[in-house]
Amino acid sequence: MTEIGIRGARLLDPLRETEQTADILIRDGKIAAVGELPEDFHGRVLDASGLTAAPGFVDVHVHFRDPGLTYKEDILTGASAAAAGGFTTVVCMANTKPVIDNPQTLSYVLEKGKETGIHVLSCAAVTKGMQGKELTDMEQLGKSGASGFTDDGKPILDAGLLRAAFLEAARLDLPISLHEEDPALIVNNGINRGVVSEKLGIGGSPAEAEISMVERDCRLAEETGARVNIQHISTAGAVEAVRRSKQRGSRVTAEAAPHHFTLTEDAVLTYGTLAKMNPPLRTESDRLAVIEGLRDGTIDLIATDHAPHSPEEKALPLTEAPSGILGLETAFALGVTQLVKPGYLSLMELMKKMSLNPARLYGLPCEGIAAGAPADLVLFDENEAWTVERLHSRSSNSPFLGWKLTGRIHFTICGGEIVYQL
Repeated sequence: MTEIGIRGARLLDPLRETEQTADILIRDGKIAAVGELPEDFHGRVLDASGLTAAPGFVDVHVHFRDPGLTYKEDILTGASAAAAGGFTTVVCMANTKPVIDNPQTLSYVLEKGKETGIHVLSCAAVTKGMQGKELTDMEQLGKSGASGFTDDGKPILDAGLLRAAFLEAARLDLPISLHEEDPALIVNNGINRGVVSEKLGIGGSPAEAEISMVERDCRLAEETGARVNIQHISTAGAVEAVRRSKQRGSRVTAEAAPHHFTLTEDAVLTYGTLAKMNPPLRTESDRLAVIEGLRDGTIDLIATDHAPHSPEEKALPLTEAPSGILGLETAFALGVTQLVKPGYLSLMELMKKMSLNPARLYGLPCEGIAAGAPADLVLFDENEAWTVERLHSRSSNSPFLGWKLTGRIHFTICGGEIVYQL
């Protein structure tokens, strides 16, 4: 295996909350030493002067569309996009075709993930076929390598069934992640119910569709002791519900997607279907509430909800086009541009939201930057401006194409190998 020396990087270790300028020696897939490269070192040397090194990012919410929908994305192209975004670990969602509700489909994803240069993990579905009627064999799926459970893309409406799932997840000590939208309150999903939906003559999704589900599920989490993650939180009311639940001692965590702390419902008027997603972009007050949740720790992590769709699908009328946007290649830069530069988060705090906390949610190695730790690293220039142009994903459904952002990935190293280089 290649030996790599990283010379003169600024090291940010969110585990120890330390910052220093030092060299990193990588050998056999691990960090062999931190300090100064040996004088007789003959491996490849990366000149990291002016760059920051941090643990590789972890995204616990991606859709790689494989199996079954690979015209949008597959595991190989998704992993390439992840590496370009600084991610060394991703967790795939279960809403593939067929659904990841059995060990065979789960094994397909995990085995194909081994062909990539990064760590590709996967959740399994909570309910069979994601139909919300019968639980999967969660114990068997856990033994087969599922990192957790989710019916992401669909809410679980049966509270009794969900309670049973929480109890089983708690017994297995695996996290369960929830897509929180009550369809009974929604007419034409993907657009917030408000001034923009009224202007477009679309029913839309009211904030209460999310808030009511989050409030219910926080209570269930408190009752059962399950590790419950609220996915892609988008409303001020839901952020407050999680905040109160944490104060009551729950094991609830929450994630925010970059588009929800960057854009509002007004983006639909500019970008059309490229700004259509579930849950939808909300109001400015909701956006600021999400940022405050990130700032005060109510929202633990940033996850992209990377959701590729073909150009033909996104060209459909607003009420017919699928919801979702790409996220992996712009997440870090949006975090820097929207959260760090305005002073909401420090760069260290952003690293916690993008690597340490998501790793902890799924019980993944999070040993920081120290001798013996896995050599899963990202090197970036947080001050470099760049324009979003060519993407590595198979799809291109991003409203951020053409945007000028700050914060650029230069290298991604996973398992001691360079998997992306600018």
